[in-house]
Amino acid sequence: MFARTERLLLRPGWIEDAPALAQAIGEESVVRNLATAPWPYHEAQAMEFLAKPINPAEPRFLIFSRTGGAPRLVGGCGISPDPDGQLEMGYWIARPYWGLGFATEAGRQLMRIARAMQLPKLAAGHFLDNPASGAVLRKLGFKPTGQVAKRYSLARGGEADCALFEEGDADDGAVTPMRDRIGVDEDFRQELRLLAA
Repeated sequence: MFARTERLLLRPGWIEDAPALAQAIGEESVVRNLATAPWPYHEAQAMEFLAKPINPAEPRFLIFSRTGGAPRLVGGCGISPDPDGQLEMGYWIARPYWGLGFATEAGRQLMRIARAMQLPKLAAGHFLDNPASGAVLRKLGFKPTGQVAKRYSLARGGEADCALFEEGDADDGAVTPMRDRIGVDEDFRQELRLLAA
C-alpha cells in the first residue's frame, strides 16, 4: 500500500532501504523515544526490521519527503498493538526533519487509512520526556486519558513513564479537509476498499 500527502510518500519498507533507514533512525535522540528499536541501531537492525512480515490489519510505512529533489527517508509510522492489545499509532521522524510538520502530516494520512480500513479507534502515547510528540498527538485530535503508564523502551534498556492518549475529534478541523489536501488516486482508494473488506 502506498499513500501520498502534499509533501510525503508513505510506503512499506524494502530491504534495499536498510542503509537509509539505519542512517535516518540511527540517533539515540530518535530511538530512545521508541519502544522496540534497539540502541545502537545499525544496518543489521534495519534489515531485520524490514524483513519482518507486515500484517495487513497493522499497516506500517516508511515516510519519504517528496519535495526539493529526490525522495529522502525522513521517518516511519504504523499501527500495532500496545501492551494491552489495543491498536496504537506510532511514528518517528529523523532529527534533521524535526519541526517541519512531517509527523503531523504522516499521522493524518495514517489515521485516514485506519478509518478506511474500519479499524477501531486508536490509542497512542509518548514518553514524558518527549513532549513534542504529545503536541503532534493533540494536533491529530488525540486526547490525553490522564493516565501515565510504565512502558518498556529497548533503546533505554528499561521502562519509562508514558502519557497515554485516545483518539478523539481533531483540533481545528485538522483531519477533515483531507480530500482537498491529499492526492489519493482511484487505485489507492480501491486498495483501501479491498483491505477494509
